Amino acid sequence: MTAALALARNGFRAVVLEQAERLEETGAGIQLSPNAARTLIELGLEDRLRPLATAPAALRVLNAASGREIVRMPLGEAAAARYGAPYWVIHRGDLQAALAAAVTRQLDITLKLGMRVEDFVAYPKGITVSARGKAGTTEERGVAFLAADGLWSTARNRIAGNEPPRFAGRTAWRSLVPAREVFPEFREPLIHLWLGRDAHLVHYPVKAGRAINVVVITADSWNTPGWSEPASRADLVPRLAAEAWAPPARALVGLPEAWLKWALYDRRPLTRWSKGPVALLGDAAHPMLPFLAQGAAMAIEDAAVAAQCLAQNPDDAAAALQTYSATRGPRARDVQRLAARTGARYHLGGVGGEVRDAAMRIMGGKHLLHHYDWIYDWRPPPAFSIG
Repeated sequence: MTAALALARNGFRAVVLEQAERLEETGAGIQLSPNAARTLIELGLEDRLRPLATAPAALRVLNAASGREIVRMPLGEAAAARYGAPYWVIHRGDLQAALAAAVTRQLDITLKLGMRVEDFVAYPKGITVSARGKAGTTEERGVAFLAADGLWSTARNRIAGNEPPRFAGRTAWRSLVPAREVFPEFREPLIHLWLGRDAHLVHYPVKAGRAINVVVITADSWNTPGWSEPASRADLVPRLAAEAWAPPARALVGLPEAWLKWALYDRRPLTRWSKGPVALLGDAAHPMLPFLAQGAAMAIEDAAVAAQCLAQNPDDAAAALQTYSATRGPRARDVQRLAARTGARYHLGGVGGEVRDAAMRIMGGKHLLHHYDWIYDWRPPPAFSIG
């Protein structure tokens, strides 16, 4: 939907084919770092998002076993001043609702639900996309096709070959807890990151502070593909041993009975995201392990750049999308690789964990934030502009 809004802003008519039968409030929290928030604001979404989002004052990093703070990285006003855009956390359903409302108000965008793309055929002057719904198969014709069909993308197979995703040896668990049930310190506008051996915990407020988003990532051999499946407190809590996790962290994880879990997969970086008038966007092109909270942000950046490349070369979609791929590829690959390395550091134990913690203390919060300048301060290249 972000891509559709960016395309409409640049004078195109966009058709969004979504396989879900209806848009529901699914998922849990999502972090919108300044590079993502800036793009959404430039698309006119600030008034819709600001009342629903929380701007955390800091990222608080803690040692899982001792419960002691390692470092506190400033966000809030410091990030907004440094990058010219806020750092937000928000419920995925609220972000989706804001995008859907903006799409509905835009006459140049058609959102079609319950439509699963089955095939596409490129021609010298455009492309035909076939999608199946309850009423049968329909065809949409256009000048270009942006495939944002995620980690298990079928469009990617047509562009880059049928190499399957790789299991990352980890499982992610997520749940929401009513804010009234947690310790007062966990209701504060902060992102808490607990680092433990072979596991870490992240939690922060969503729903304008009414709920706490809780995510635990553990080393695991369970590798069932797909988005998520139900799990329980009894499945998760034994994985966080009392001697390795401080009581406040275990108490928080022990609050929700119902969890969702999903196996983490990734793919090798691609050298090419496009073929003719077809291009990949988001996880279809560059699935990110969640250790930098940049998966959604990279997809939002993709949307803005793809729309502008098409706007600057509307008569040659293939060339426009080739430019898009060349422009976005190096940055996405760098973020993809750093996310994987960060995951390894997060899950260190023993001497490795002690060295990591000491290095973060020496660096300090302000320098840790500056370490991410190259990610958070992103703007479209000078030749590009969304508005």
